[in-house]
Amino acid sequence: QVRDRLKQQVIEMTEKFPGFRPGLAILQVGNRDDSNLYINMKLKAAAEIGISANHIKLPNTATEADVLKCIASLNSDPAVHGFIVQLPLDSNKPINTEKITNAVAPEKDVDGLSSINAGKLSRGDLGDCFIPCTPKGCMELIRQTGVQVAGKRAVVIGRSKIVGAPMHDLLLWNNATVTTCHSKTSTLAEEVGKADILVVAAGRAEMVKGEWIKPGAIVIDCGINHVPDSTKASGKRVVGDVAYSSAKEKASFITPVPGGVGPMTVAMLMQSTVESAQRFLEKFQPGKWTIQYNQLTLKMPVPSDIEISQSCMPKPIDQVAKEVGLFPDEVELYGQTKAKVQLSVLKRLQNQPDGKYVVVTGITPTPLGEGKSTTTVGLVQALGAHLHQNVFACVRQPSQGPTFGIKGGAAGGGYCQVVPMEEFNLHLTGDIHAITAANNLVAAAIDARMFHELTQSDQALYNRLVPSVNGVRKFSDIQIRRLQKLGINKTDPMALTKEEVNAFVRLDIDPGTITWQRVLDTNDRFLRKITIGQSVTEKGFSRTAQFDITVSSEIMAVLALADGLEDMKKRFGRMVVACSKKGQPVTADDLGVTGALAVLMKDAIKPNLMQTLEGTPVFVHAGPFANIAHGNSSVLADKIALKLVGKDGFVVTEAGFGADIGMEKFFNIKCRYSGLRPHVVVLVATVRALKMHGGGPAVTAGVPLPKEYTEENLQLVAKGCSNLNKQIQNARMFGVPVVVAVNAFKTDTKAELALVVQHAKEAGAFDAVESTHWAEGGKGALALARAVQRASQAPSNFRFLYNVELPVVDKIRLIAQQVYGAKDIELLPEAQEKVAVYTKQGFGNLPICMAKTHLSLSHDPEQKGAPTGFVLPIRDIRASVGAGFLYPLVGTMSTMPGLPTRPCFYDIDLDPVSGEVNGLF
Repeated sequence: QVRDRLKQQVIEMTEKFPGFRPGLAILQVGNRDDSNLYINMKLKAAAEIGISANHIKLPNTATEADVLKCIASLNSDPAVHGFIVQLPLDSNKPINTEKITNAVAPEKDVDGLSSINAGKLSRGDLGDCFIPCTPKGCMELIRQTGVQVAGKRAVVIGRSKIVGAPMHDLLLWNNATVTTCHSKTSTLAEEVGKADILVVAAGRAEMVKGEWIKPGAIVIDCGINHVPDSTKASGKRVVGDVAYSSAKEKASFITPVPGGVGPMTVAMLMQSTVESAQRFLEKFQPGKWTIQYNQLTLKMPVPSDIEISQSCMPKPIDQVAKEVGLFPDEVELYGQTKAKVQLSVLKRLQNQPDGKYVVVTGITPTPLGEGKSTTTVGLVQALGAHLHQNVFACVRQPSQGPTFGIKGGAAGGGYCQVVPMEEFNLHLTGDIHAITAANNLVAAAIDARMFHELTQSDQALYNRLVPSVNGVRKFSDIQIRRLQKLGINKTDPMALTKEEVNAFVRLDIDPGTITWQRVLDTNDRFLRKITIGQSVTEKGFSRTAQFDITVSSEIMAVLALADGLEDMKKRFGRMVVACSKKGQPVTADDLGVTGALAVLMKDAIKPNLMQTLEGTPVFVHAGPFANIAHGNSSVLADKIALKLVGKDGFVVTEAGFGADIGMEKFFNIKCRYSGLRPHVVVLVATVRALKMHGGGPAVTAGVPLPKEYTEENLQLVAKGCSNLNKQIQNARMFGVPVVVAVNAFKTDTKAELALVVQHAKEAGAFDAVESTHWAEGGKGALALARAVQRASQAPSNFRFLYNVELPVVDKIRLIAQQVYGAKDIELLPEAQEKVAVYTKQGFGNLPICMAKTHLSLSHDPEQKGAPTGFVLPIRDIRASVGAGFLYPLVGTMSTMPGLPTRPCFYDIDLDPVSGEVNGLF
């Protein structure tokens, strides 16, 4: 009956949670025959019920440390919901059994032998502990008689930790009057004669006589003893602790031996395992969060960002991880406030529905920025801490270039920040440094390969590329791929012809076609153009090169678009670094560097977990440029977050620059590769930016705002709303509802803010609301959060702007005309040549990633508002084949920013006593 009931419960579990099965582990030390027999019984029962059982067998040479190490591994394994240590431990090394049983996590101790479970049982906490299986089985047998335990006199013979002592406690807390007897009890027969319920676990053959037993008593015999019997082939038979033949004449119910308590003990082990799995599901049910939010203490005037950040006491990051349903083995801690999350969580949650997907973008900004990051954080704080929705923010990791340059940090601002902001803005977990190392390894490989090809014969190159090791020459896997690419289907290095050796060893890179540059995560204008190879050891093979900022590396774009390790590695291999003198693309795979890149990036691919000021979770992962790359955080972070929040939760991510750049690329590139479909666009607008678009004076970083921006001017605002209208149209073009967040500054008047809201609604926004989150945290974004909730329920008919199979020029023209408002495009000669080259090389079907100024809808940063009728000039086109897009260059731009006259680092310092970071970010 028990097994049938458990089997049905397991079926219901797996139907409700596809892919889930209760897990039982049995740890055995040594090879005792009796232990093997018992374990086989348990494994058979588990299989019958549908429990996934795993038998771990250590040799009899295992030490105590070996056993403890194995237990620690099982404790942290989320697939194991219960496990037992098979006793006795058959080792020739001294092992403390008590220490071993107490090492088992109490929540997985389905044998109920740990001191914690024993203590809870003795205190009567029956609903919060595991009961040893034999007493639990005995209790189930007693219940099956239909006799009420409460008020009955019970006698337990035996006081072992496994049966006697817990049986006493179990009967006691079921309201029986209990007497425990043992080997020193002088009036044993008399005590037995008083028992309405008798449980015997003394380990002595037929010790309890039938004549001792009270007529009508319930007798549970837990004993297993062997006595001589010449009629048996083995010369012995199994008997219990009770003289069965005489006792059954007196008892109303009695368990036989064998066949009574033994099978029930196994059944109770299975029941405890299923109960443990049910508790696990209740605790870690996907989408079911129990989260503690931080209360903000708002101050006016609003203190500096770093003051606010450092006044907050973040929750330990392992607590945040637990709150959102991550398992301990899915989290790698980097101190107390940041952690990496294993990609295995995606496999665990693969059958769970995704939450609502929200992208935050903005109108064409001023050079100061209009608060997209602040709005992103404010929105998730409002949804989480105030409306109690499951919500994740997914944001980009900032580069140290802007952090120490002119822009400062990117953790948000005011009472809407990712914290600790100094951790967020600096090294974080080293992802950008890993990209720097990987990128520069490719650059070094390019120049080294050209040098070696120029200074060695074919045979010398071949001998070094495929060396003889212990008399054996063998191609590596990546070399086999190169041979296959060349159409050489050979695996024996000795079988290649001279022509095939030449093709294999000669990449024949044309230095003038090298597109791969070295990178550094620091603004350094003097590295924009350099000469390399000046040392005499390079034998005069020098060339002009440059450094770019690290976040502009294609490796960063690959990291942001990859959906796993395998995909990342394939993308690395496809990266085109140059062309051969015959015009063939040369890839990272051709250089033999793909595997090394994957090794350098194996940790960087895991999203970084942090939190907001109000304690809502944040993924910080990847930070590709928003001009020559797509300017969005990683696909992986979004996918994991969407699973964790559950079908009713929200994931809010941010797209770089204005909607014409970051949002367009989010839709046409990121969503195309990820397969994710957004539910809502949040478009951030400010009165300041609209006044600029309406004809206000230039806004310059580091210079006080002209009075037009600090005094009410409804005419400027109304005229500037042309840009807002166009960006609303851009978002609606993709079939997604738009909510406009008017990010209010203290200099804005009520009339100005109301005017923006009115214009936004008239332009087709689903809703438009004023938001004061910078000064009030999540509370100030409540209206925005409610609007997003409503919009997420509205129909979303997402569609791409173009089909990637269109010719390159047609795709560029569609973006220019539909998104920017251009009359047409003009391809300069270099761009025309690249279109022909990339189409010939097979890259013409890649999405387009426009590299243009973010300060205007057009190519001219001085053209504000919503210009039309202009012709968009395409200066050049380049390819990020591994990342998966072509990027046309509109006008001129630098991929290595310079430092201003007064960089941000003037204001940054370290307190040598406290170790705290002081200053501005």
